[in-house]
Amino acid sequence: MDVQEIRLIRERMLQLQRNLGGQLKSDTKCCGITVAQCHALMKVGLKGEISLVELAGSLGLDNSTLSRTIDSMVQAGLVERNANPQDRRYVTISLSRKGLALYNNIDSTFNEYFASVFDLIPEDKRGQILESFTLLTEAVSKLGSPDCYMEESTR
Repeated sequence: MDVQEIRLIRERMLQLQRNLGGQLKSDTKCCGITVAQCHALMKVGLKGEISLVELAGSLGLDNSTLSRTIDSMVQAGLVERNANPQDRRYVTISLSRKGLALYNNIDSTFNEYFASVFDLIPEDKRGQILESFTLLTEAVSKLGSPDCYMEESTR
């Protein structure tokens, strides 16, 4: 792949990230939660119950950062912390009734949004889009984030 193609892919991915990020920020802002809380809420909602360690790993966050997010969600009544009776250090997170209602609202909003997006794509190309996104996300997951640094002389 030549440099121009690489730049085009990178630009398209950044544009998609900005578009979706703006959508996520505006949708979660009207729901009264932060983007980080939304990501955690959606992951917990998908799993039903998840350990704090597993949640941190799946969101790519360290435990202390996630703990602060979960603390604010517990205070807001969105999630519940459940300590294991045999090992109090093992904590799982589940949605409260309020959290489940919010999860269902956000989930249906995004399902409707992406259904509308897919309606704009020719039907015979939709499978191709899904396959391409799957391959792309798997490749990015394997490789990880790029290291971004500047030479000492340019700082």
